[in-house]
Amino acid sequence: MRSINKVILIGNLTRDAELKPTNGGQPIANFGLATNRAWVTKEGEKNQSSEFHEVIAWGKLAEICDQYLKKGKLIYVEGYLKTRSWDHEDGTKRFRTEVVAQDMIMLEKRKKDGEDEEEYVADSNTPDYGMGSADINSGDPML
Repeated sequence: MRSINKVILIGNLTRDAELKPTNGGQPIANFGLATNRAWVTKEGEKNQSSEFHEVIAWGKLAEICDQYLKKGKLIYVEGYLKTRSWDHEDGTKRFRTEVVAQDMIMLEKRKKDGEDEEEYVADSNTPDYGMGSADINSGDPML
């Protein structure tokens, strides 16, 4: 049976992207992304919750993220979940689940004509690097 591991998020960056090389020299960027969910209860009370995601990007996409992604920016990220584990200094095993980005689009919020509702649109200042899944996966040593 087939399985699917796919994540699509639209949210705001919680910190600037940070670029580091791996021991093998491969560029890797990491950044935080916050997503929000809002709902109304049966009683008409408005509620909201936030989720915080750790995102990593490899290769050319990592370099692009480092160059353009700054705290507060609204972005679209598409990728998959990856869980890492390691032994902590205190002897406990630690786990961390991250989103491995395969595609990223910078967005901006704009009001629809004559309406209060906002829509997400691609940032016209963002160059198109044609970063498809096949381009990114080839540099991911975790595959």
